[in-house]
Amino acid sequence: MLKIAYSEVFRYQVPEKHRFPMQKYTMIPERLLKEGTITADNFFAPKLLSEEEILTTHTAEYWHKLKTQTLSVKEARPIGFEMTPELVTRGRYIAHATYECALFAKQFGVAMNVAGGTHHAFADHGEGFCVFNDVCIASNLLLSRGEASRILIVDLDVHQGNGNAAIMKEEPRVFVFSIHGAKNYPFRKQISDLDIELANDTGDAEYLQILGDTLPKLISDFQPDLIFYQSAVDVLATDKLGKLALTPEGCLARDEMVLTLAKDAQIPVAIVMGGGYSEDINDVVEAHCNTFRAAQRIFFNK
Repeated sequence: MLKIAYSEVFRYQVPEKHRFPMQKYTMIPERLLKEGTITADNFFAPKLLSEEEILTTHTAEYWHKLKTQTLSVKEARPIGFEMTPELVTRGRYIAHATYECALFAKQFGVAMNVAGGTHHAFADHGEGFCVFNDVCIASNLLLSRGEASRILIVDLDVHQGNGNAAIMKEEPRVFVFSIHGAKNYPFRKQISDLDIELANDTGDAEYLQILGDTLPKLISDFQPDLIFYQSAVDVLATDKLGKLALTPEGCLARDEMVLTLAKDAQIPVAIVMGGGYSEDINDVVEAHCNTFRAAQRIFFNK
């Protein structure tokens, strides 16, 4: 069964001045349910990330400031959201959801978080709409608990996961692979284990060729026992912040390639959504829903 992390807390209301398509976190499950791709039985409500779990990845000083709401204006500004206790709580649920997805993926082959992919959060600060780094927290928990030994992060968000790269820089058991726009945020990039930078307006054919030439060899060489896949849809040509030129069909083909490779190699894959900022929210939601549809079809023949 495809297990999907979802909670009402994901629907945090962002102030108007920082409004991005946060409504996608409601629209994605609603659309999938209405069309019959999934049922209510597919959902699970994640647990709250504990303080001990936070400190496997984030510094005590940063956590204290989040907990006590004492980040300075200068420290909070790069995050991009107005700092509130509710925002911090939301991040804690999302991060634990990603960890739980990894456990379900080990059981069923694949699992998905309706949110997640907060790859711009560093150990000691947040930025780019990211407070906690969910994939890095989940990776550290899996490694420390003996639930994984080699983890591959496949980050196909249009923006480099600079937080992933920085946090996992000295961790040989985690391989961070990122394909992203060269001339896009973050403008000061970190060094991942493998970065592939794309020119503006890169389209389906070139993108899929690069991914197809790279990922199978990477899986073969690194031999991961778990994959985290950041399946962001800000690679679409319609995206306001993306600068690439993928079509919805190309974005789906990308997802199908990653998921098929994982299934064929018998590697569990936990999927997080990442970004998507097209003018029409339906473009974002439909592209994200395609990832869920692909997972059902490839892993469960549905």
